[in-house]
Amino acid sequence: MKYQGLPIMKKFLFLLLAGIFVLSGCQKAAKQETSKELLIYCGITMIMPVQEIAKIIEQQENCTIKITKQGTGSLLSSIKANRVGDLFLPGSESYIKTCIAEGLVKETVAVGYNRAALIVQKGNPLHITPDVKNLTSKQYRVVLGSAENGSIGQETKRILSSLGIYQEALDNSLFLTTDSKGMVKAILDKNADLALNWHATSVWDENRPYMDELPLDDGIAPSQRLVLGLLTFSPYPDIARRFMELASSEQGQEIFARYGFMGK
Repeated sequence: MKYQGLPIMKKFLFLLLAGIFVLSGCQKAAKQETSKELLIYCGITMIMPVQEIAKIIEQQENCTIKITKQGTGSLLSSIKANRVGDLFLPGSESYIKTCIAEGLVKETVAVGYNRAALIVQKGNPLHITPDVKNLTSKQYRVVLGSAENGSIGQETKRILSSLGIYQEALDNSLFLTTDSKGMVKAILDKNADLALNWHATSVWDENRPYMDELPLDDGIAPSQRLVLGLLTFSPYPDIARRFMELASSEQGQEIFARYGFMGK
């Protein structure tokens, strides 16, 4: 009698193992379904609106979006060296033009505008005037961005070189930062009286109580277009395009405007 139940037991074990294999296969398939991971290279000044849009796309597309943020020059170096990722949002359109010329970017959309401005301590206690020539004055502790590392450094070089005072301003600066975040920190820590930074940094909630913007004339510091590029080697171009569509849509423009980036 003890052997009569053996075939039934074997059948039961077979069905149990089969069920486990099926469940394991379903879990593996589900994991593969949700394992799409996109990589965005983002200039540090634009990180907040990009993060907000990324959350929306993650929910809509059942994917994960990772964002690497640095000075734009450093990001471009990473893209060239690694040739991985999906989207690139630099602080200056010139970097996108470089990427297109080198076959790194195949599609683009405009997502807003930024512009450079003089940034001073809250209330402008030293009564600094909105003149970029003040960056050469030894009266003030000046901090500037490096042209080799970030878009604001490139814009600083363009503005001051057009006036013939770039080297003089560099010589007068206490130090150069790799990106806009470094200049923000210098103002917040009261280690600088004056910086030439992106306008958007001065309107963020965490910065507004500690700094003021001195707007510059359009002829000196015109608005700069922010362009988002689709990398040619993106493994998920369809999802990347949906990100681009949202970022350039009315909803996306409202998100960028909330962080100080002007609409198209």
